[in-house]
Amino acid sequence: MTLPESRRIGLRFENIDKRYGGLYALRRVALEIAPGECVALAGRNGSGKTTLLRIAARLVRPSAGKMTFSPTQTETSPAGKTAGFVAHATMVYDELTAEENLLLFARLLAIAKPAERVEKLLREVGLIERRDSLVRTFSRGMRQRVAIARALLQEPSVLLLDEPSTGLDPQGVNWLAETLWRLHGSGCTILMSLHGESEISALATRGIRLDAGAVIADSRNGSSLRSILTFAGA
Repeated sequence: MTLPESRRIGLRFENIDKRYGGLYALRRVALEIAPGECVALAGRNGSGKTTLLRIAARLVRPSAGKMTFSPTQTETSPAGKTAGFVAHATMVYDELTAEENLLLFARLLAIAKPAERVEKLLREVGLIERRDSLVRTFSRGMRQRVAIARALLQEPSVLLLDEPSTGLDPQGVNWLAETLWRLHGSGCTILMSLHGESEISALATRGIRLDAGAVIADSRNGSSLRSILTFAGA
């Protein structure tokens, strides 16, 4: 599926600060991500990558500054409902089956024909044979596949990923790379944090490095994309 121009959405971070008490998780982050970009965030643990993604997902409010979707600007706009988020924690329910988890979120998102959409995604993520298994019986990689399927339920215009290959075996990483390649080709905007070079990092069209909550390198401004992605494993 190719996203129509009307559904292609970028992100704008305007002088974002995020403080936890006296500790700054983000400092004066100013970034504009164009519709359709595939951007990799690099940096050491604690550099602010997860906080930036959680602000983009509207799970955390900045202490100062603002994040908006563009060209749609309002905080309550439909644009915010077209962002899928895969957190480092899978955020799925252990005592529900894979199918029940996805049906629950599909109904919360008011997905049309939820059963059909869920079945399609279970096939795509390779879990159709385990649709009736409780998630607590799944490996970390299988749980990650459920989380990725959940993020894709609404065919998002923006996909936010926090180290999305965590727990995936080599086959799973290849599947994820193919899925992200297809989504990027459809016009989906992707913002992801990475840890090390992989098939996933090779998809990035732009790299941004964070350190102590501040942007210290951006390949859009002349920094080497390869050096930023290599740094992701530091």
